[in-house]
Amino acid sequence: MKFSKMFKAAALLGAAGSVALLSGCAMNQSSALNGMKAGGHEYLLTVTRPNQLHVIDTETKQVLRSCDVPGTFGTGAVQPSPDGRTAYVLTNGAEDVYGFDITNCEITFSAKQSQNGEKVKTFISLAISGDGKELYTVQNPTRKLNDRYEVLAPRLAVFNTEDGMDAKSVRTFPVDRRITKIMTMENGEVILGGADIKAINPENGETRVLSALQSWARGADWIPPDAFAMFTQGEHVGEYIMPYFTIKWNGAPGDMEQAEFWWGMSRIDIATGEVDERETVPFEFIVFNWITDPADSNILYGAFNQLSKHDLSQNKTVAITDLDHTFYSINMDRDRTIYIGGTSSDISIHNPDTLEKIGSIQLSGDMSTSDLRIARLL
Repeated sequence: MKFSKMFKAAALLGAAGSVALLSGCAMNQSSALNGMKAGGHEYLLTVTRPNQLHVIDTETKQVLRSCDVPGTFGTGAVQPSPDGRTAYVLTNGAEDVYGFDITNCEITFSAKQSQNGEKVKTFISLAISGDGKELYTVQNPTRKLNDRYEVLAPRLAVFNTEDGMDAKSVRTFPVDRRITKIMTMENGEVILGGADIKAINPENGETRVLSALQSWARGADWIPPDAFAMFTQGEHVGEYIMPYFTIKWNGAPGDMEQAEFWWGMSRIDIATGEVDERETVPFEFIVFNWITDPADSNILYGAFNQLSKHDLSQNKTVAITDLDHTFYSINMDRDRTIYIGGTSSDISIHNPDTLEKIGSIQLSGDMSTSDLRIARLL
């Protein structure tokens, strides 16, 4: 009996110790994350002038912290790491990349791309490997000589994120000109958005065409599409999506009276590499980007002066609402809430079913051409 009581007492003491230990771990984790929720909780990332990275809780719609970004404003391109902990920001006139711990604004990575007499610019293009170990940029270098500027060939640059501060590229490979938004696929290839959409193997530089746009072979009845590759989004559904505009001539080429004007898209599943290239809806107004509804891949949303909803199964625009002003960028969280930003200092929040405005987030400066990215903090 006494042994039984001793056993129970020991068990209770052990359980209490385990609870205390677990509580301590929880407090330590909470402390390490500065009160931020992990476990896949989503945060919205964007950059404003003069140069700040903002971390916004998608649950409360509040700005949790604003991190000062070194250098002058670049393009506002942001790339979250796979674990959501780090936000890589293109800054200093689109030359340098800094990595921020979004839980405390600590700078954990930097890469100054202009080196050895070269002036390097990166236009939008930031991507990271699926394991978070490599960061990719497309570099557009020039060299200043005594009497002229020498324009050098663009290249994909590969950085090791573990190199931390003052990282240097460990590999480079030649790529096409006019590359802007890029994204990695699960097979490790990097999608390159340019005149055509290609994929490059960042280990050996081998490239292949995913979606032929400027080089498509549709004959004289179609004009080569004008693709808009400014903002990177699609992480909420695991895709890369590129909108384009094209014209189909039903009469003689140039006969506008009989022509059809179309929005189209090249949409790539980053898990399978499957490409969905097609015309979507008639061109009736401008959008800067599409995002896909996670509940129905046939539903796309676009924004510029209006927020619009489109049904690909019908090739039809099904809803439109006017916005308070022009917006450039659009994204959506896992709960299907729509966020529209860029241009000014406010992010407009909308219901995806009705397109009704349901809120607004005011920032300290204008976003200009900045991304709106979703980070899931693990």
